[in-house]
Amino acid sequence: MKRYLHIVCLDVPFPADYGGAIDMFNRIKAFHKQGIGIHLHYFCYNDRGTPNELNQFCESISVYDRKSLKEGFSFSQPFIVGSRVNDKLIDNLQQDQHPILIEGIHCTGILPFLDLSVRKVVVRVHNEESLYYKELARSSFNPLKKMYFSHESHLLKKYSKGLPHEALYACITESDKAILQQKYDLPNVRFIPAFPSWQEVTGEEGIGNLCLYHGNLSVPENEEAALWLLCRVFTKIRVPLVIAGKKPSKRLQKAAHLCQHTCLVSNPTETEMNDLVRKAHIHVLPSFNKNITGIRLKLLHALFQGRHCVVNAPMVEGTGLEPACHIGSNANAFAAIIAQLYHQPFSEEEIRLRKSLLAHTYDNDQNAQSLIQWLW
Repeated sequence: MKRYLHIVCLDVPFPADYGGAIDMFNRIKAFHKQGIGIHLHYFCYNDRGTPNELNQFCESISVYDRKSLKEGFSFSQPFIVGSRVNDKLIDNLQQDQHPILIEGIHCTGILPFLDLSVRKVVVRVHNEESLYYKELARSSFNPLKKMYFSHESHLLKKYSKGLPHEALYACITESDKAILQQKYDLPNVRFIPAFPSWQEVTGEEGIGNLCLYHGNLSVPENEEAALWLLCRVFTKIRVPLVIAGKKPSKRLQKAAHLCQHTCLVSNPTETEMNDLVRKAHIHVLPSFNKNITGIRLKLLHALFQGRHCVVNAPMVEGTGLEPACHIGSNANAFAAIIAQLYHQPFSEEEIRLRKSLLAHTYDNDQNAQSLIQWLW
């Protein structure tokens, strides 16, 4: 008998052009491959639209409007949660007893309206959101955004303490799992790795021709990292740097154009981004989060398809991927490592190491099977 699953996504899961979307979209594909009939529900509130590409993987697709800040703002419930409590969604989920996969704490506002004593529900935890929003507040340059992110962080910490114990929470890292167990006293917490688009290590031996930083540049922590590279690292070494990603600010565009050996690629297509990742000789991926949560999919992209990776400790902490990276603690260390690696070929031995670290952990088929066992 065919099995059916409701998946509730915080955002449109296609195109898979940022970390959360990559994780969600590849999970949908993996369930479909396992013969699961998917009833997809997602919130559409930006310029991502309603892509037809999802139809081939789903039995049905329901789209919901997210509440505006005016409608969904509260002093008691996080906006990312309250803005996604939708009566039509709740009604649709109550029409049957199929298990439910909820993508993100963002969508858990519907849990009080479901009978969790008879319904299997798994919540995919993308980050420990109170810590994530605390970091967004710290790295934001905009005073109003800083206030909003701080407010959300405070509310998310309170909200997470009241999450129902009947649901199962699937965390993207072991460290996030420990936080949910210890900080929020949740009994049913498991680790399930990210579902990357890359399933084989395809980085090429030899030497590439540039250094690359990539990410969603509209996210404050990514802009902070890009500016740090431009102003603190690549002023010390004359090595070509490309910064690529979505929606760079005018501040970042100006900084990139001030240096003759750096350039900015705004809003690259998936094909263009993959081409840059393969051509790069060194991926420079610092993170300045003081509170570590989640995993950065750009690191997995670089490790699966790229050559040398230079990171700092926060980027790899708790991932188990430290042996595949060169770790620097400050701007001088980054500059020295880059200068050393720029003429050093990427070797077959390093490719073998990556295969041993990545192949088993990030096997989407295997990890989908784990989720299926928890959902039925």
